Amino acid sequence: MAELLLKGGRVLDPSRGHDGVADVRIADGDVVEVGADLSADGEEVVDCAGLWVAPGFVDLHTHLREPGFEDAEDVATGSAAGAAGGFTALCPMANTDPVCDSAAVAEMVWRRGREVGLVDVFPVGSVTRGLEGHELTEFGELHHSAAHVDMFSDDGKPVADALVMRRALQYATAFDAVICNHAEDPDLTSDAQMNEGVMSSVLGLPGWPHEAEEIMVARDLILAAGLGARLHVPHVSTAGTVELIRAAKAKGVRVTAEVTPHHLSLDDTRIASYDPNLKVNPPLRTTVDVEALRAALADGTIDCVATDHAPHPPEQKDQEWEHAPCGMLGLETAFAVVVTDLVGAGVLDLLTAVARFTVGPAGVRDVGGHGGAIAAGAPANLTVIDPDARWTVDGFALQSRARNTPFEGRELTTRPVHTFLRGRPTLRDGKVLL
Repeated sequence: MAELLLKGGRVLDPSRGHDGVADVRIADGDVVEVGADLSADGEEVVDCAGLWVAPGFVDLHTHLREPGFEDAEDVATGSAAGAAGGFTALCPMANTDPVCDSAAVAEMVWRRGREVGLVDVFPVGSVTRGLEGHELTEFGELHHSAAHVDMFSDDGKPVADALVMRRALQYATAFDAVICNHAEDPDLTSDAQMNEGVMSSVLGLPGWPHEAEEIMVARDLILAAGLGARLHVPHVSTAGTVELIRAAKAKGVRVTAEVTPHHLSLDDTRIASYDPNLKVNPPLRTTVDVEALRAALADGTIDCVATDHAPHPPEQKDQEWEHAPCGMLGLETAFAVVVTDLVGAGVLDLLTAVARFTVGPAGVRDVGGHGGAIAAGAPANLTVIDPDARWTVDGFALQSRARNTPFEGRELTTRPVHTFLRGRPTLRDGKVLL
C-alpha cells in the first residue's frame, strides 16, 4: 500500500474540535502523524493547500438495491457514488429481494462491499421477516454473522403493530442494537401524494398529514423509554417530530435521529412543477418544517445527516406524479447541499456540518473506525474537499446507475476531490478508481 503525505490542508476533525492547517501522514492504512511542516520521507505527496481534509463520511441510511433491484443500483455503482460524495461507509437498508432478514443475505451484501472495495458496507437488517410486520427477524443470527448487524429497520414500511415494535425493542437490548422504525402511520397516508397543506389543496393532490409521522414517533419514543432501548428516528421531516425528539432527549430516552439533505433544502412549493424526482417518502414539507429541521441539526437534537439515497430506473421514475415511486438520489450531492444551503447561510458552522456527516452517525451504530478522529493510530478513512468547486448537478454525469436527482440543474458549492479508504484512494482528482 502506497504511503502518502497529505500536505497543507485545512484539517477538520470534529471529534477533537480541531480546525486548522496541518499535514497528515498515512502508512499501512492508518494515520501515523498529524502536524505542521512534516517532511516527506519517500511518501507520495498530495498537495492539499486550499483544500479541506475531513474524516470519511458515514451514511446511516442508503439503498444500494442489491440483491433484487440491480436495474436501479447495485453495490458497485452505489459504492462509486458514495466514494464520489466523500463517503467511506454506507449502511444499506433491508428492503431488497430477498429481504435482509437472514445472515446469508447480510453477509452477501457485506462481502459485495468488500469485493468492490470503494466503501465499507454495513448492512441494516430487517425488523420483521420479509418486512411483513408480524414475525421478528432473528436479530441474534444477523448480529453474530460476519456482517455484525447492529441496526434493524423495515424502512419503507412502518412496524405498525405496537406489540411487535415493543418486542423488537426488547430483543434488540440483548445486543445493544438499534431499532430504526419508518415513521409513518399507514392509516393516515392511504393514497397520499404529498404533504397535506396549502400546496396539496392548490395542486389537487391527496395530502400526507404531518401527524402520520408524529404519531408513530411518539409511540416509539414511549416504548423505547419504558424499555431503556435504543431508537433511531429516520428521515425526520416535521417540526412536530423535532419537538418530540428534543423532549425525549431531555428526559434521557436513548434516541438518535437523522435528517436528509432534501428535507433541509427543499419544500413542498417545489411540487408545483409535478417533477416526479421531487416525490419522496416522507414528503417534502413546508418552509416552517425546513427551518425547524435546520435548527435541530444545528443544536444537536438531530444527530446526523443521512441521504436516504433511493435510486429508481427511468422507466419507473419518469411517469406521471401519482404513478411514480418515492425516492431521490443523494450520495453525490449530500455534503455540497448542506454546505451550500446551511453553511453558506450561516445556519451551521463548517466544523458542525462535518460532524453531522462523521462523528454524528458514527455515534449511532458501530461503523468500524469510520467518522472518527484524524489522529495517529486511527484508520485513514478520509475525504479531501475542494471548497471553491462550483458544479452543476447533471443526473447523467453521476456515478449512480439511476439519475433521479431532485437537484438537477442546481449549482452547488464544494466537491470531494480525493477519498481514501484505509489509506487507499477510492476517488482521486475527482475520478472514482473502479
